[in-house]
Amino acid sequence: MQGILYDARKIKAYESLLAWGEYAGQERAWVDGLWADLLTIPDLYAEIVYYMENHAFKDAFKFRGYSLIDLYVWQMDRYNLIKDSGKNTAECNKETMVLRSFRTMVDFMRSPEEYAKRLGESRGMDREY
Repeated sequence: MQGILYDARKIKAYESLLAWGEYAGQERAWVDGLWADLLTIPDLYAEIVYYMENHAFKDAFKFRGYSLIDLYVWQMDRYNLIKDSGKNTAECNKETMVLRSFRTMVDFMRSPEEYAKRLGESRGMDREY
């Protein structure tokens, strides 16, 4: 079987992502789509592996000035607006928001103008002008 490359680290990462996605309440197809996209962006793939190993963002990857932490905060802000609670309640699934931060980064890279506009919008009342 010459010519076959086997990288057990990627299999382990994929299995971890599947388990994480299940815990976060994401559909398998959604997780598989994220995985396929992450494999095409090596720096972002390295970020998710780092997160899985450390349960923290490495925060080395940025796109148009936005980091995964920025997208995570944006996810939290959106959750607060949808729930109209002003704070993160016990039902707030932070693991889901982390996964969505990675999904948002991939989507942002595909449609930069659309996501730059979305990320630039602020509905909060504490913004200074």
